[in-house]
Amino acid sequence: MPSIHDAVVPHAGMRQRVNAKLMLWSVLGAVAVWVLLSNEVALLLDYPLFHSYRLQMVLDRALLIPHAMFGTFALIAGTLQFSSRLRQRRIALHRLMGRSYVVAVYGAALTAFAISWGRPLLPGTLVQGLTWIVVTTVAWVLARNGHIAVHRQWVARSYAVTFTFVSLRVLSIWPAFWNLSDAASVMVIMGTTLASVLVADVIMNWRELRFGRA
Repeated sequence: MPSIHDAVVPHAGMRQRVNAKLMLWSVLGAVAVWVLLSNEVALLLDYPLFHSYRLQMVLDRALLIPHAMFGTFALIAGTLQFSSRLRQRRIALHRLMGRSYVVAVYGAALTAFAISWGRPLLPGTLVQGLTWIVVTTVAWVLARNGHIAVHRQWVARSYAVTFTFVSLRVLSIWPAFWNLSDAASVMVIMGTTLASVLVADVIMNWRELRFGRA
């Protein structure tokens, strides 16, 4: 017969996981809001520090607008893919959004390649974009093959790369950010992409890292 302890421990573990998930998404949300206010709003207001960047964006608008639309959709749809409630109650919608997320990732990555082609930051963009495409494609194939548990891990890696489009802009209001050499900027892009995937893996395996086998 199950004891009270057996009933309480799983409940406590579930509550801790929910709290940790809520804290993680709260932090990501706060970072996204900061970037929106410190970067996108500043661009609209033509903040002097962003003036040259703004002029370049105007020149690139034919590719930049679809790139931004694909990227924004991937950021929002990717967030909703982690909703357990959506998966359980609206599985058809979850799958449709998953397919749309894959299309958005490909669209954002390919337009980024086109924008960066022939420019100094192309190597960083290629590493970032190709990593994004690969981990997203693996997640999609795993879902089609029915390996749902592993699929979710690769979705987390994919979204970690998606979020680099936010995290790379966290320090944009800092003048030194704009004084980096092209080589340093490429290394920052590559390093942030790699670090994001590694952080996602650490978070997914946090329980195993903290506790031994029962």
